[in-house]
Amino acid sequence: MTATLTTGQPGPALAHDAAATLAASRPGLARRVKNRIATAAVVGAVALTAVPLALVIWAAVERGSARLDLTLFSHSMRGVVGQGGGLLHALTGTLLITAATAVIAIPLGISAAIYLTEYAGRARLASLTRRAVDIMVSIPSIVAGLAAYALFSLLFGPGTRSGLAGAAALAMIMIPVVVRSSEEVLRLVPGDLREAGLALGSPRWRVIRKIVLPTALPGLTAGAVLGVARIIGETAPLLLVAGFTDAMNYNLAEGRMATLPVFIYTQWSAKGLDTAAYDQRAWAGALVLMAVVVVLQLAARALPPQIAKIRRNR
Repeated sequence: MTATLTTGQPGPALAHDAAATLAASRPGLARRVKNRIATAAVVGAVALTAVPLALVIWAAVERGSARLDLTLFSHSMRGVVGQGGGLLHALTGTLLITAATAVIAIPLGISAAIYLTEYAGRARLASLTRRAVDIMVSIPSIVAGLAAYALFSLLFGPGTRSGLAGAAALAMIMIPVVVRSSEEVLRLVPGDLREAGLALGSPRWRVIRKIVLPTALPGLTAGAVLGVARIIGETAPLLLVAGFTDAMNYNLAEGRMATLPVFIYTQWSAKGLDTAAYDQRAWAGALVLMAVVVVLQLAARALPPQIAKIRRNR
């Protein structure tokens, strides 16, 4: 004890106890082996999961890149039965229907999320709404297509097909995705911000508009973009309610409208005499659709930090 106080160094007994404690705290050989095995298993599972994705991307690039020319993006399939033709009509239809779906689904989804987080509390309606959202997330997309087909047949007559009907079907799929993501983001806004706004005498709607929504805007944007990425590749509901055409159609409210997923399906399933040309167009359409989805996923990751940075610089 005296040696410890005068020199500032621990004595031999204390150093021995510290060394013994460190030795006892080290994981044993069995624990280290188990840790290595678990790490290898996780890494192997991730690699095994990535293999199918890599094969799909490789197949699309190998078989579809030969048709990535100007004709593909500047022509439709009107009057084409062999070589040539393009997917301009399908790409245009996809953009129009997706934009209409976003206009329908994003405001409704965010409004429902605002109600669930800011107004509902533990009300019975909130519980029913959350249960309905959970059910809608799990329903097959073909059911949404059937519901939209029944609705538009009732309003405009049997057999009605249009881009607007396709947007309504996709909105049924996208709304629960937006509701779930927006609700989680709004719950992350600190309650102190709400209380500060209310303490200043502002009504709740103004607090939501001026404080809650701007704070949650990056997360809301990411959720909306992910919702668009979720529905942009849907095929079954669009086959039912939007149909397919070889020509351009810019009118969402009237006439059949082609989309990229349906274009890929029809090119692959209804081949003409020149099967190689149809196969190339199908794979080229798949490659373009995959590129659009990847861009949307990257945007969902890149936009929130940029939005937050812009808000900080104001």
